[in-house]
Amino acid sequence: MSSVAVGMSMIYISASLAVGAAVILPARVRRILVGLLTTVSGIGGVLAGCAALVVSQRFSLTVHQVLQFDGIELQVDPLSGLFMLLIGAVAAAVGVYSTGYTGPGGHHEHQEVFPPGCGAQSRTAQTMLPVFVASMLLVPAAANVTTFLAAWELMALASLMLVLANYRAGKQVGEAALWYAAMTQAGVVVIVVGFGLLAGGVGGESFDAIREGTEALPPLVRSTAFVLVFIGFGSKAGLVPLHVWLPRAHAEAPSHVSALMSAAMVNLGFYGIIRVGFDLLGGGPRWWGWLMLAVGTLSAVYGVLQASVATDFKRLLGYSTTENLGIMLMGLGAGAVFAADGNRMLASLFLVAALLHALNHGAFKALLFLGAGSVMRATGTRDLDRLGGLASRMPVTTAMVAVGALGAATLPLGNGFVSEWLLLQGFTHSLGVGEVTDTVTTLAMPLAVAALALTTGLAVVTFVKVVGIGFLARPRTAGAAEASESPESMRWAMGAAALVCIGLAWFPALLGEALVRAMSVLPSIEDGSPVDRDAVTLRLAGISGSMSPLLVAVALVAGTIAVAGAVRWTGTRMPARPAMPWGSGRRSLSPRMEYTATAFAEPLTRVFDDVLSPEHDVDVTPYVESQYLIESVSFRQRVPDRIEARLYPPVISAVQRWGRWAQQASNGDLHRYLAVGFVVTILALAAVVATL
Repeated sequence: MSSVAVGMSMIYISASLAVGAAVILPARVRRILVGLLTTVSGIGGVLAGCAALVVSQRFSLTVHQVLQFDGIELQVDPLSGLFMLLIGAVAAAVGVYSTGYTGPGGHHEHQEVFPPGCGAQSRTAQTMLPVFVASMLLVPAAANVTTFLAAWELMALASLMLVLANYRAGKQVGEAALWYAAMTQAGVVVIVVGFGLLAGGVGGESFDAIREGTEALPPLVRSTAFVLVFIGFGSKAGLVPLHVWLPRAHAEAPSHVSALMSAAMVNLGFYGIIRVGFDLLGGGPRWWGWLMLAVGTLSAVYGVLQASVATDFKRLLGYSTTENLGIMLMGLGAGAVFAADGNRMLASLFLVAALLHALNHGAFKALLFLGAGSVMRATGTRDLDRLGGLASRMPVTTAMVAVGALGAATLPLGNGFVSEWLLLQGFTHSLGVGEVTDTVTTLAMPLAVAALALTTGLAVVTFVKVVGIGFLARPRTAGAAEASESPESMRWAMGAAALVCIGLAWFPALLGEALVRAMSVLPSIEDGSPVDRDAVTLRLAGISGSMSPLLVAVALVAGTIAVAGAVRWTGTRMPARPAMPWGSGRRSLSPRMEYTATAFAEPLTRVFDDVLSPEHDVDVTPYVESQYLIESVSFRQRVPDRIEARLYPPVISAVQRWGRWAQQASNGDLHRYLAVGFVVTILALAAVVATL
């Protein structure tokens, strides 16, 4: 039996056992067993993915008469293996983390509203967790339309149930679940229509049949199918303007579920775009690439702008997910443009950057959400304005969040730096390689560089705010001042994720061969090999660019130690002069004197006022004796999602009007129903005949 088959068996056997344990066993036992079995499922995904990537093992399985049409059909190739590796690694860490997170003690999300045994600790939530993991691992292994859609829908339903785990907390959880359900099911509808066009056009629903027959399809059918699946998968990936569910659902779901959704599930939307656009359709015209590049740039810039002004820790991470998926789509779009031009070297460079960033994003975003869960369990809040002082109370969690923040801020010691460096190299060298002379490319590539630079700068500001104000400042509430470190299992899980982040940051060249194998299944760029593989140094083939992340990290660490040592040595040779720092006329500093997250982001809200449209509310309370003497001043700032506020209310109103019309039409008259059905059938037949 191959390693891929062993891994696939581990996934579904352990998931089945976990579901049984969650249904049958009592709370104290099931949380540990479900968590460990979920970890085993994740390890199975890692094993299957590594076997497909490293030794190019392939796995195929067909089971008829289980689902309609061709039944269940599975096939694991290197591209599937890459995403199974990502999902499995995140799931393995989350499984270990959940054993401590759902245990007794601490402040779980909204724990004050309901007793232990509910929320993330409930039987329903713990039953859905292994189902969610198994369905996510099934999506990239699916090899026909029916299997793919069944796994996709199961993943959507399981994640919806997990988002609703804290439904007793208040209406914000229900609203988040409603937005998530609506956007997910709308996305499923357009994906089904897109796959239907392809399967109907080639006369078969297997991915092999679509690959073989797609070239014979008319260009209009191919492009229509691509746009439909791009919209559907873009909704799951949280791309602007279909992102509105993401910050809500990520904020209200249990933190370990948020890690799975942000680090693993949304990446499957990215996988779907690659699988359909580059594999099943074999690439397309240049405007496909320009569409992806434009949407990716908008998502990256808008996502990081919203993250930079957010004060809710988990909502901030949700918008950061939109930003990073946008960065990945920028690479995918640029790759599609140059693949259509026949420049496979540049196309493969962009694809390598995008795939590597998918791995990097999965690693640091999982770590950050696990860190956010640790903070919430210890303090009972996710509001950065109410935190502070955690560096001394929770040193392990602080260190882990700092590692994740380095990656998310794309600083040289973080793992996000390398993939964005590759992407930047592609954009900056695109005009100097080959015969790129058209006006659109000449204008677009420098604009992409500017957008990427702006995104990177704002990401640095965002995560300086998170670490500096949330962890290094003085505690602002009693919960922050009395916080204690998380249980050992949670710390072990965060430590494993941090080690993966460090490995990806310092040794990314070791993944060169695996990424090239993942791209080998894409016919438009299968011959491209943009990176000369080396254990230490990244060397770009055909481009004068190279970098050694390990040497950069060693140089930065050595320089920091040297500067710190010099300062300490100088200080020991000078007489000490104790003195109190200036405290604005006060003898001691207090938390009220330091920046809050809101104050830190105030300059950005002013600079980007036209985009963000912040809302301010100032309450002045005077003394009763005199209106001229102020007792207190309260300032509140809210930065709404402007795209949501402008775009979605008209759509929602139209849907409501249509619903009221449909309700009025549903009067129980059978003759009316038959007449309407007859008219719709005639119109549909006429449309089909017109297309022949």
